[in-house]
Amino acid sequence: MTVSNRVEWRFHAALGFVLLLNTLVTKISFSQPWGSESFTLGVLSVAGLFFLYVAWYRITFDRKGLIPWLDQWDNPAKSSANEFAVSLFVIIMAYYIGRNNLPLPNPTALILLLIGLLMLIHSIYVILSIGILADN
Repeated sequence: MTVSNRVEWRFHAALGFVLLLNTLVTKISFSQPWGSESFTLGVLSVAGLFFLYVAWYRITFDRKGLIPWLDQWDNPAKSSANEFAVSLFVIIMAYYIGRNNLPLPNPTALILLLIGLLMLIHSIYVILSIGILADN
């Protein structure tokens, strides 16, 4: 039996998937401690997104952590451009969800907008760090 040095990500991915599936399909929730079942459902969905992010980070960088440092990236120019494009897509998706009456929890558009803006800020930081602000 060999011991693997790979970081475990499956638990985080499974838990995140179950929490998001509960939010979107089954909607099992409870009202305590804040007295609102919909707020609890929103907290569970944000927790699910967090666990999925941790699983992605562990798969991508093969280490524990939460913040992708610039020196961990293989090709920062391409990755930052991809992240920029995805962030614009997430922001547009948040706008669409916020404008249309979809069967999603009410704060979904706000949470997606927050995620999209954080991705946008991070991609701009990377673009500037490898471009005009680079130490050469």
